[in-house]
This record gives sequence, structure tokens and C-alpha cells, in this order.
Amino acid sequence: MRIIIIGAGEVGYHVAKTLCRDNDVFVIEAKEESCNRARQLDIQVIQGNGADVKLLNKANIEKAELVVAVTGVDEVNIVACMASKLLNDKVKTIARVSNPDYIDRPVSIRETIGMNAMVCPELSLASEINQILSIPEAINVENFVGGKIKMMEFKVGEHNQLVGRKLSESNLPECCLMSAIFRGSQLMIPHGDDVIQKDDRVVIVGKPEAIEGTRKLFEDTKKNSGKIAVVGGGKVGYYLTKLLDKKNLKLTLLEIDKKRSEELAQALPNVLVINGDGTDISLMKEENIGSMDAVIAVTNSDEKNLICALLAKRLGAKKAIARADRPDYAELFEIVGVDVAISPIQATVNEVLKFTMGIGIDSLVTIEGEKGKIIELTAKLGSKIINKKLKDVHFPRGAIVSAIVRNMEVIIPGGSHTILPDDKVVIFALPSALPAVEGLFS
Repeated sequence: MRIIIIGAGEVGYHVAKTLCRDNDVFVIEAKEESCNRARQLDIQVIQGNGADVKLLNKANIEKAELVVAVTGVDEVNIVACMASKLLNDKVKTIARVSNPDYIDRPVSIRETIGMNAMVCPELSLASEINQILSIPEAINVENFVGGKIKMMEFKVGEHNQLVGRKLSESNLPECCLMSAIFRGSQLMIPHGDDVIQKDDRVVIVGKPEAIEGTRKLFEDTKKNSGKIAVVGGGKVGYYLTKLLDKKNLKLTLLEIDKKRSEELAQALPNVLVINGDGTDISLMKEENIGSMDAVIAVTNSDEKNLICALLAKRLGAKKAIARADRPDYAELFEIVGVDVAISPIQATVNEVLKFTMGIGIDSLVTIEGEKGKIIELTAKLGSKIINKKLKDVHFPRGAIVSAIVRNMEVIIPGGSHTILPDDKVVIFALPSALPAVEGLFS
């Protein structure tokens, strides 16, 4: 595809890096330093304002198939998308937007004003963390097919009853499937004879009612206190605390800026708002952070988030979650002891990838950095996989059909099942297997 990316900050650079391997990418960026960094990729870079019609024409907007506007200014992104549509009414457009006056959900469709999708990374991050906290034993949780299918990722502890067992002996509920095992840097699509080991991270996909049975296999013996601390009262911290405030929890929110703390205290009357630094060990001890079920560090500084999360774990908090604006930091954070590290950038990348795949992706989630992807798609009449038993399909080794939803029925498939037109299909795949999956569903 011919793709124009407007803005080469952290988000734009990462989107360009992900797309440039298989696409013809132009980047328009105002800052010289960001332009120089972008030029290290196999892309064409134009310096200037991405909402400028002359520069859009210079980037061959009339031939572009996708425009992704991800500068740090909402209005520039919106105007750039609208201008692109005026110059090429067939181009698809995605705008990064953070202001709650413009968007009230992680992803919104606004085609009437020139945007096929508006993405709010801050809301996406808050929503993802809220999902993870809803199942305390999990380190990742995602919904598919309108909530009919759940994906959960768990870490196998030393004393877990699954350790040393073959997958065929794991006693997982019948309405779920273990789709992947992450072992160190290795990713496995598991089979019945594979043995589960300590520190494995396992991905389970299935019906929501399978959650309780699955959770019991990973339960912590300590009871939850219902106490959660959020460090950082910016957009992510505010959105997250608002979501958590709807539950019966004891919430503490730490914010270093005094004026912002006062604003948050007024906006969140049920939350204990403290004006202080989450890296201050004396304050953390004073506020008994070690007794928390979870501490979530979501300041605008990756370094602060790391220190805060590690400090919380050292003091005894059950789970530490950290925001990592640089996606390549997320894996590093987890290596040194953070339970979950999440980048808000990944939500934007995932939304862009949906538009670049030729098989009509309904939903796409990246897990463990970019090692694995879970995609939801609708099977179309005429595709190669239709009306064949799965055991007779030459499915790529790096992918597995995890679930099929037919009308209201959820099917956890075996080799004798078939995929029919209009089925919703959830697939776990390695990035290298995606072209073969596209071929089967095209």
C-alpha cells in the first residue's frame, strides 16, 4: 500500500517502522530532529506541516490508500485527515485524538467528517489496564466478537499445579483453548504433548464462562484487599481512575503537581488524591503502598514509571503495572521485575494494521511486544478456507484457529469443525504466519 504518515514523533516513528517493510511509506514531519530519525527507515520523509495541501500533494496523496495522522496536536491530525479526503475521496484516514471534547472511547468512527477511525491512545491504555485489573490473576485480557470470546494471558508460578504437566493433562475447561505459550524469548503454538513449565506465559482463548474455571488454576492464595493505587494524574491516570471508580474499590491517586491534584480531588470525590511523588520511598511507605493489590504507574515519564513499579513490588504490592511510551521498553520493564508493561502506542499501531490487511479485520491485538497477534475476522463466501474441515486445511504452523462464532453459538474448534460464510473467526498467529492466513481467508 501507499501510506502517508503525518507526524514522526514516538507514535509516528513506530507506525512507520512497523509498516515500511511491506508498504510504500511517506512521512511528513515538522521537526528536523524527528525527520532525521525517520530517515533511518526505508521511507520517504518530507519536512513541514502535514495539514498543508502542497505537502500532501508532494507526497502523492492522489495515489495514497491510507493516511495516518499522529502528531501531538489533535487539530492538526483532524485537519490533515479532512484535507486528505478532499484531495482523494477514496483514501482511508486515521487520526490520533486525545482531547475528551473530541472522543469518549478508545476508537471511534467519524466518516462524516473525514475520518475512518479516531484513536485515543490514552483511553485505549486506560481501558486495557482496567480489563487486566478485572481478572487479578491475569497479565493481559482482551475481548473479541462483542464480548462473546475472551483472551486471557497468565504467568505460571512455581507452585502452579500445571507445572510439569502435558497440555493434554491440564484439565482446562472444555470451552477454552490454550492458543500459545511464551517461554523466555520463544513463542510456541502448543500441542497436547507439550509440557508446561514454571514462568511460562500462557494465552487462553474461550467463552467468558470459562473464566472462573481457568482463574482457579492461577489463583493467588492471598486474598485481595480491594486497594489499588494509581501514580500519575494525567489523561491516562484520570481516565483509568474514572473507570475503576465504578467498582467497589479503595482507590488512591498520587499526582506530583499540586494544582492538578486539587482538580482531581474535585473531579473524583470518592478517590483519595495525594499530592506527592510516586518515586519517593518515604511517601510510598507512609501511604502503605505495599498493601495494595495493584500499583499502576502511568506518568509521562517511562523512567519514573519503572522506578515506581519496582519500588511498589519491593514494598510488597501484589501486582505492578507500568506505562512504557517507548514500545521497545515494555519487554525490558518486564525482564527487570514489572508484572505488566503496556505502551499506549500499540493501540494506534493495531488500528493501522487492521486497514493494511486485505481480509477485512474486525479486531486486532498484539501481545508480548509484537511476538504474537490475535485477529478477529469475518469469513467471506469464496475464500479458500470455507466449507472444509480444519484438519484438511493447510493452515500455517505459526497460527491456530482459537474460536468460531456462528450466529449466537461459540465453537472452540477441533479438526472436524468447518468454517462457514459469515462466521466470526478468532485466530492467534505469529507475524510471519499472517500472509498465509490472509491467503486462506481472501
